[in-house]
Amino acid sequence: MIQFSIVVPTLNEADNIDSLLTGIFAQAFSPDTFEVIFVDDGSVDSTRDRILAWERHNVRLIERTEKPDLIASILAGVKMADSDVIVVMDADLSHSPEKLAALVQPILANSYDLTIGSRYVAGGSTANWPFYRQFLSRLGSCVARPLCDVNDATSGFFSFRRKLITHIPSQAHGYKILLELLMANHGKIRIKEIPICFQNRTHGSSKLSLTHQYAYIKRLIALAGGTVTLHTAGRFALTGLLGVLIDAAAFQWMLGNGAGLALAHFTSFLLAVTANYVLNSRWTFRAHHPGELHWQQFCRFLFVGALALLFRGGILALLIYTWNVPPGYAIFPAILVTAVINYLGSAFYVFPGPKSQTTTEIRWRTATIGIVAFILLLRLIYSGSAELIPDEAYYWQYAQHLDLSFFDHPPMVAWLIWLGTAMLGHTEFGVRIGALLCGVIALGYLYAFARNLYDKSTAMRATLLWSILPIGFASGLIMLPDAPLIAAWAATLYYMERALVAEQRTAWLGMGIAFGLGLLSKYTLGLLGIAALVFAIIDPKARRWLQRPHPYLAAILAVLLFSPVILWNYNNQWASFAFQSTRVLDDGSSEFAVHYLILHIIILLTPVGFMAAIYAFFANRKDSDLQIETRRHLFIQIFSGIPFLICLLLSTFDQPRFHWTAPIWLAIIPTIAWMIGNTDHLSAFARKITSAWRTVILVCILTYAFVLHYLTLGIPGVPYLFLTEHYFWREAAAEIKQVAEQVRYDSGQEPLIVGMSKWSVASALAFYMHSNSDTNLPIRSRNTLGGSGAMYEFWFPDQSPISQPIIQAGMKKHHIESVHLQFINNQQNNIAAKKLQVTTEILLDQPGMIESRTVMRHGMPVRLIHYRLSDGFKGIFALCNHGFPIESCEVR
Repeated sequence: MIQFSIVVPTLNEADNIDSLLTGIFAQAFSPDTFEVIFVDDGSVDSTRDRILAWERHNVRLIERTEKPDLIASILAGVKMADSDVIVVMDADLSHSPEKLAALVQPILANSYDLTIGSRYVAGGSTANWPFYRQFLSRLGSCVARPLCDVNDATSGFFSFRRKLITHIPSQAHGYKILLELLMANHGKIRIKEIPICFQNRTHGSSKLSLTHQYAYIKRLIALAGGTVTLHTAGRFALTGLLGVLIDAAAFQWMLGNGAGLALAHFTSFLLAVTANYVLNSRWTFRAHHPGELHWQQFCRFLFVGALALLFRGGILALLIYTWNVPPGYAIFPAILVTAVINYLGSAFYVFPGPKSQTTTEIRWRTATIGIVAFILLLRLIYSGSAELIPDEAYYWQYAQHLDLSFFDHPPMVAWLIWLGTAMLGHTEFGVRIGALLCGVIALGYLYAFARNLYDKSTAMRATLLWSILPIGFASGLIMLPDAPLIAAWAATLYYMERALVAEQRTAWLGMGIAFGLGLLSKYTLGLLGIAALVFAIIDPKARRWLQRPHPYLAAILAVLLFSPVILWNYNNQWASFAFQSTRVLDDGSSEFAVHYLILHIIILLTPVGFMAAIYAFFANRKDSDLQIETRRHLFIQIFSGIPFLICLLLSTFDQPRFHWTAPIWLAIIPTIAWMIGNTDHLSAFARKITSAWRTVILVCILTYAFVLHYLTLGIPGVPYLFLTEHYFWREAAAEIKQVAEQVRYDSGQEPLIVGMSKWSVASALAFYMHSNSDTNLPIRSRNTLGGSGAMYEFWFPDQSPISQPIIQAGMKKHHIESVHLQFINNQQNNIAAKKLQVTTEILLDQPGMIESRTVMRHGMPVRLIHYRLSDGFKGIFALCNHGFPIESCEVR
């Protein structure tokens, strides 16, 4: 009885036939249990005769007269097979017959539905291949890997159940039938990869050509839901060329007639893209869609066009304002990148392939690849052109005063900024490169964490959700302590799950390192330590670790990594620990602020994300009663619930910081992602939540691109109205620099600039005055005049009289008018603290009136900068003349 059939496609393989069949029949199979079917595609050598000579040994020959096509040949062989188990292998001896048993036995035993002879798993290899062949093969497997759950999707040596072939679409063609099998049966079959050594052929010539490579990529894109072909690409290029001419001509004409950069770039783009859409819908993609302008299709086109436009603005800003490229030249690379975005968006979203050839799961994966790539590129482009916010400038000041730790935060953010600016200069990109890298690291660990909890599709959706949620997008762009914290939090979650749930001993090493690095980023990561202890107490299996040395060694490793912070605190009277432990009770007051905490979470997660998180926390999986699934869900509940409960408790008596809960949601994102792909297991309400994610994703992406463009180039017709006093510090610094130069000219002395805020004004002015010019004006924070100044109190603690001119600069007038001083009374060991508001005029020598300057950007007013001039500073003891008992007090 025939148990399996071996299908071997051939084309001019006469020199290999005898050796191949000899090897096959030498295996430990009874000759009557298998058959060999050769399918010849028109060989002109003696291939046919060599095969016919073996006919009496259960060897058959099928001769095709159609155009040579590997997939068609294999399908013809499968059709003629007498067995329900099929093996496909090449005739060129690259696939060793000795691996036949390893491929066939799992299928015959009903353990798997598809087995693959893989070159790219442990134990697999290629022998005697030139570099270019290895590169092309690796590349082909890599581009398919996000869509297929195998390492070697281009293998030609595999075994499968015959019924799987019925799912392959009729339009399948090319030379990689394995790809068709994987995509047509995605998520429905059991797959195993068997390591093989692929041998380069010794006789005959390879049939692989650039045509085959193109056919493979084209088919892969079609299976992913796109309509990218050489035909459509050529037509798109011709249409795009017309668009380039319209775009460039309109852009140059508008600039020449006095229009601003943003207006010229918007108008020229809209003219070009309108012409392109008409031609693309009626000509380029007409084979895939009718030429009418359907409203839904047109809305999709507008969305893709808007993203391309806003992305292009970032490129223009980077080229023109950062790299000083003339606008007339900068427009062309901007147009080129825009064309790529438009084409891919059109091929996969505006004019996609028929839904019948892809599953919903594959469309989600394709969307994940495109959207995450766009988000990463959007961050990359705008990270070098968008100005720093004051917080980033403050941490840049950390890097200019590098230390083991700092008063208000651990040192990781400073170390990353120092490294980035050492390599890339004191630029916005140099400051933010650490955030960009931390964002990528966080996505990588989140993907691995979600894949361990669920599956690859869920892991991909988890990275998509984190990329588009406000917390994920911002933490991967803005260089704050939260950037390395979130990367370390994701890593710690991954290693803790591996240690506590999967019970991998080696994971404790990774956990110790990740936990230590997380504490170097922000003390908040300590919440995961509390969660780990709670999980170990509740879960019986995890409880065993409490009797083993691994968690304690991991804790020791984390403490060793954290030791720079401990040493700094030891040398500075434990200042940072004291500050962090008391900041939740500012002024000893208490304020119920749970509603603020909830509001912040809704903003961080979006309303849909907030509701999905609640449902994901309480709803267990209904598709599995396995203990491991129960333990994993408990892990998610503990590692999101415990940190949240602590934040909730703190918010009952203190107003929470906006970003308090940001990293907490990393633990629950995988479950939300799982819900999106498993709606059958959800309630009607949960299905409504998951269906809203498509809209949330589109709105979030468009919002981020719009805001970044607005901050960098502006939006024609939209004035700068909100929170602008906290931004546009490059232009504000230029105004203060002009004031300083005038003071220097009038007085002959170098003025001291005092930023009248805790640290934001001084830091922003310092970055844009010192990093982008040759000037080195002294800049201090308000602590110079007696107010609080965070780390400035350590860097510049001197509050003695100053005889040089002083320029007070502030975001608002009242910031310049007064400072809050904290008096600590030490008389008779009766220590008491009291904050008083003190008018700065009594501290200054000959203070002038508070003046304001309008800050302009690209010809548009964006904000005011306020300042006051004085001849000097009298010193803190000048307060004695105004009734303050300074001799018995410390002033902070």
